[in-house]
Parts: sequence; structure tokens; C-alpha cells
Amino acid sequence: MANTTAKDARHVKGVNPQHLIEKIIRTRIYECKYWKEHCFALSAELIVDKALDLDCLGGVFGGNTKATPFLCLLLKMLQIQPDKDIVVEFIKNEDYKYVRCLGALYMRLVGTALDCYKYLEPLYNDYRKIKRRDPAGQFELLHVDEFIDELLTSDRVCDIILPRIQKRLVLEQSEQLEPRVSALDDDLDDVDDAELEELERELRDSPQRSPSPHRRGGRYDRDNSPRSHRRSRTRSPSPRQRRRSPGRRRSRSRSPSPPRHRDRDRSDRHDRDRRDRDRRDDDRNDERYRRRSPGRRRSRSRSPSPPRHRDRDRSDRHDRDRRDRDRRDDDRYDDKYSRRRSPGRR
Repeated sequence: MANTTAKDARHVKGVNPQHLIEKIIRTRIYECKYWKEHCFALSAELIVDKALDLDCLGGVFGGNTKATPFLCLLLKMLQIQPDKDIVVEFIKNEDYKYVRCLGALYMRLVGTALDCYKYLEPLYNDYRKIKRRDPAGQFELLHVDEFIDELLTSDRVCDIILPRIQKRLVLEQSEQLEPRVSALDDDLDDVDDAELEELERELRDSPQRSPSPHRRGGRYDRDNSPRSHRRSRTRSPSPRQRRRSPGRRRSRSRSPSPPRHRDRDRSDRHDRDRRDRDRRDDDRNDERYRRRSPGRRRSRSRSPSPPRHRDRDRSDRHDRDRRDRDRRDDDRYDDKYSRRRSPGRR
């Protein structure tokens, strides 16, 4: 059948090579018109001619999620599983950029981590422009090096979940991979050398500077040092400074610290006013209290503690009355009980 994998194809990463693409995406590819018309009975030699006609990258697009020809050819390569040499030639092809991108994506799906870094990292130097179709069906501009960077760093490209690979740092630490050398390092070295030569030329052409006037025999002169100049400026200001601020100097010489005394007087005055206000408020509150309770004031002035004695006398009288009542009740109860117990005796 047209949708089955070749009999001599080997399993990749423990699964059927076609299953590296999700089932829903595979179904969309099988239903695509390009797959039915152009991908039927393709071999490893014939697929090259179809790859030369590609004009964009992409996954599925549109409202009915149609697959792009780029994705159809990728699935066909997974079906027939071409030799590694053919895939490497796809990647090394410098004339057709979409053929190179197709081989790079296939290598990323089926290759090991070492093969991915070995064959894909040199493509970082390819800066050609390519087109990619987004899910809305619109085209966006991209570069080959950006597409390669997505293959090595992203988890999903062209609606395909990429298999996980080891980090480059891990392979470098295990000495399976050499540290990557960027092609821009040579250019940066050339730029640094040119800047260094230009700087040396400027230093050579510039006239020699005269020795500092403050130095004599390699040591600073105390009379001509900047400190002495600073002191002389403070002692005798220039006439220009005199013209600029005569009022300030006069005020300083006459009264060196009047603002402090003014602040102290002002704070003392505020304190006195606050104390006077507090005293008036206290007097006013006392007067109000006296007007509200005249009876209490009279009772307190005449006899400071009669209410307490009255309460005590009243409680004592109540206690005595209660004891008398209890005693009478007990006598009455005893009389009744004695009469009931001995009626005949009486």
C-alpha cells in the first residue's frame, strides 16, 4: 500500500519511522492532494526531483488543516528511509536551500545527538532567506540559520514533536564532541587587531605632552600644588566672585547663625501657646463637670464619706432582720414537730 513503511526500513528510536509524526498529522498528510498525486511510488532517486520544486517550509495550514508539500516529502522519506549518504548530500547542497532544510529536519528526526550537532551546526553560516507558512496560511520570512537553531533548541518544528537529544555541554564534558568554534571568531580577531593598530598609530602620531607644571623632578611642588591654589582661593576670592555675591558675604560676616536663633524662638513660642491652650481646655472641662453634677459636689464637700456608712448600716440591719426571721421560723418549726410527735403525752 502507498501509506505503509518499506519492508527493509529499520525502526528508529524503537518505533516505526512514520510514527515519529503524530497520527493526526499523518492522517492530514494521507488525505492531502499533493500526497496522492506526487508522492505515490517515489524512490530515493525520484524524491530529489520533487524536493527541488519546493518553494516554502511549513506544517499544516488553513481551516481544514491541509499539509504542505514540504511535510509530505518528509513523511515519504520516513517511509522509504533513504541511505545516510543521500541525507548528507541533501544537507550539503548549497544551491537549493529548501532541499538543505528538508535533509536537516530528517536528520534531526532519525539521527543521533552526535550526528545532529556534526551535520547541522555548520549550517549556522547559511544566512539565506526562506519562506515559512504559518497555521493561518500566511507566509513569514525566515533565515536558514534561524531554522537550524530551532531544530537544535526547540521541541516542536513544523507541527512535529522533535525527539529529545543530549545537550551539547554534556557531550563536551564526556569528550564525545569538541567545543564549537564560531566562524565569527576570526572576524572578531581581525577587528581587534585593526583597532589595536589604529590605536598605536594615533599614539605614535600625537605630539608628546609637556610635563605637568605642578611637578619638578618627578615630585609635586607644594607651592604649586592644587591644594595651595584651593587655599588661596578661599582666603582671597577673585573680584569676579565679589561682584557676583556681595550680599551673601555681608550677611555671613554680620550674623553667622541667625536662622538657628529664629527657629529656637519660634519653637519656644509654639510650645508656650500649646501649653496655654491645654490649660484653658482643662479649666473648661472642669467647669462643665461642676455644672453637670452640683449635688455630688455638695455632698462631697459637706461629708466626704456618708454614703458608705449608710450602706453599711443598711446591710447590718438587713442581716439582723434576716437572722431574727430565721430564728423565729426555727422555733415555730420545732413547736409544730414536737406537737405532732407527742399528742398523747400532753
